[in-house]
Amino acid sequence: MGKIRRKNYIFLTWKGDHSPRHVHVYRNAKFVVKFDLENRQVMTGKITGALLAIINELEREGLL
Repeated sequence: MGKIRRKNYIFLTWKGDHSPRHVHVYRNAKFVVKFDLENRQVMTGKITGALLAIINELEREGLL
């Protein structure tokens, strides 16, 4: 499991998890979104432009 904290969010990924490659995002211990990193779409929950920018930043840094 990978766990990253950034700007009051927690991003979780699991090695060997089901396809497509995705990230689970939490804020204040509450689920926010499950985001498909391969197809760039929300699987469950809702995403804001600011949160998408953080996900993009983490991917550029090689953390997701």
